[in-house]
Amino acid sequence: MELSLKGKVALVTGASRGIGKAIATQYAASGAKVMISSRKEDALRAAAKEMQGEVEVFAANAGDVAAGNECVMATIERFGALDILVNNAATNPYMGPTLGIDESRYDKTFQVNLRGPLFWCKAAWDAHMKNHPGVIINVASVGGLRAEGHLGVYNLTKAALIHMTRQLAGELGPTRVVGIAPGLVKTDFAAVLVENFGERLAAQLPTQRLGEPDDIANLATFLASDKASWITGETYVIDGGAGVRSGAI
Repeated sequence: MELSLKGKVALVTGASRGIGKAIATQYAASGAKVMISSRKEDALRAAAKEMQGEVEVFAANAGDVAAGNECVMATIERFGALDILVNNAATNPYMGPTLGIDESRYDKTFQVNLRGPLFWCKAAWDAHMKNHPGVIINVASVGGLRAEGHLGVYNLTKAALIHMTRQLAGELGPTRVVGIAPGLVKTDFAAVLVENFGERLAAQLPTQRLGEPDDIANLATFLASDKASWITGETYVIDGGAGVRSGAI
């Protein structure tokens, strides 16, 4: 099945590395014009040089509402539209018991992982998708679907993001809103988990390996394409089969 995004304009947050970079790379290779965003412009420009296609950069903190508005408007001004928004950027400044977190790190986690995606969605909707239906993809986590140690607060934000995806799908149609819930993927963001649990988890998975950023990008490309035009409101787990094996983290 050939997936084409030709003629589409996409904005991907957290796109200088990891899953976001892989998604932006595949989108550009599939014919989309792509705006990539993250906090550091140098990292964005380095990432853009590795991508084939029409790619621009806009440095912005994903938890900053004003920056989100500016990034959305810059995308529309540069490319004339905004058909696909991928809310991929996330943070996890705390690992440990849920009640052990301090207010500052709690607020930061919710600001980037939940408040940011909501208001970037609003910016995209108000500026373009209200009159030109598009696709919004929220990158959540399997942690938003179950309880697990040390990541309780992070997983609270991802559970809320999954619900927000379903809620907005009902409110924003025919713009489609869909989610992706990855398992453990080999990225810098998940380095601590990969180093401490990766080998054991991979051995327990039916697929016998951890995820790669391109695994998530493959699904994100399908969901953004016209091949998925009757899909909205759902969040798709992609975890190598962790959910079917007992003992997997």
